[in-house]
Formats: sequence, structure tokens, C-alpha cells
Amino acid sequence: MVEGLSFEALSLMLRGRVILDDVSGTFRRGRVTVILGANGAGKSSLLSCLSGLREPHSGSVALDGQPLLSLDRKMRGRLIGLLPQRPDIHWNVDVKTLIGLGRLPHSGRWAMSADDERAVTQAMEQTDCTGFADRKVLRLSGGEQGRVLLARVLAGEPKWLLADEPLASLDPAHQFDVLDRLKNYAAAGNGVIVVLHDLTQAARFADDIMIIKEGRILAAGPREQVMTADILARAYGVEVQIGTSASGEPLIVPVRRLA
Repeated sequence: MVEGLSFEALSLMLRGRVILDDVSGTFRRGRVTVILGANGAGKSSLLSCLSGLREPHSGSVALDGQPLLSLDRKMRGRLIGLLPQRPDIHWNVDVKTLIGLGRLPHSGRWAMSADDERAVTQAMEQTDCTGFADRKVLRLSGGEQGRVLLARVLAGEPKWLLADEPLASLDPAHQFDVLDRLKNYAAAGNGVIVVLHDLTQAARFADDIMIIKEGRILAAGPREQVMTADILARAYGVEVQIGTSASGEPLIVPVRRLA
């Protein structure tokens, strides 16, 4: 049995275009994997397939060796939490109520149990949402809404957390807060898979890196092996300089577009 969240020979087409082209890989619990790649590379589509939100045209996704689509929707919701790139907010409810929706795969009802209340309170604290728990969500800034939507996923306490560009609209301080929270979530034995565009944040945050180019996996493995100037140049078509900050943290700076 293959442990972890794995995909094999996965292919996906949308509107006649190949989005994912016979890709395979495995993600492990206890580690943070960052998926990188240029716009349109197939990163978000891969997350959709891994979560069971989208069924591939061929190939399969498995969780600890069990086909993902053989699990009912409620069980998948308990095991895998997805924060999409552009989540929709359909109801202008208060923040706590929206975060509480993350508990539906566990309870299946609106009434909150003691476990539900604990999970929601903890998620709000982790994402710095407690101060506006009673405000209507549509009256929040984009960054505040982003934290609330992450809290909704965290409230579900999934074994796997998939996040598509979770730093969008966040100020620098809250970017670090979110990355630290996801890092701690993985350290607790869960799996975390994140799509990012910021190369420096990826180099600081990831245990493993997967780079997708034009629907195929260009490179995958431990961060130190994958985040090289040559691989990044091939992935993005830009020259990058890799260095370190005064405190020893990695810095990756694109310097020019390659011909």
C-alpha cells in the first residue's frame, strides 16, 4: 500500500486543451509540499483532482492506497480540506457562522456540538479572526476574508490541507502567520500541499517542491534539490539569483526574462 496522497497517470482536459498530461506523484504526511509553476501550468487543476472536486479524464488519485473517488463526499470532506484560489462567499453571514460551515462534514447539521465550538474557536485564534467574529463577512477586506476562509478549512480539522495561493491579499505580517500555521499543521502529522507564486516564500517554507510546466511535472523532491537556478529558469523562462538574507534565510530574485 502506498501511504500518503498519491496520483498516477493523471490526465485532464478542459475545453479541448490538455491541462494535466499523464502525471504521477505522492505527497507525504508531516511535510509541506509547495507546487510551483507559471500561470496556466496546471497547478490549480491538480489540486482540484487531488481533492476529488474534479474527476480526471484518465488516471487515479488514492489516499493511503484507497481510490479517492470510492469514498463518499462526506468522508472526503473530513479527510481533505481545500482552500480554492477564488472561493465564493454566497451568504453574508457573520464570520463565526461561516467558519462553522467547515464542521459540516463532521456533524452534517447546523447545531454546533462542543467539539465543533472548540474547533471553530481554535481556527479563529490561529488565523487572527477572533476580533471580528461577529461582523458580516462581506464587510471585511479581501485579506480578512482570506483569513476567514482559511479558518473555515482549519475548523474541519482535515488530515490533508490543500491551499491554492493562500497568501493572496494578505499583508506581509499575516503571510508569515499563515505560513507558520500551515507549517505547524504539517508538523502535527497532517499533509499540507500549497500552491504559491512567491519563490522566496516557497524556499523558506517548503519541505518539498513540485514544479509543473505545461501540464507535466518538471521536477519534484526536497526543496534543496529542486530550487535551483537552472530548474527555475526552465520552469519560468527567467534568470534568477539565489542568495541569503542577513539572517540566513533564502532569497530568490528574478532578474531578467530569458529569450
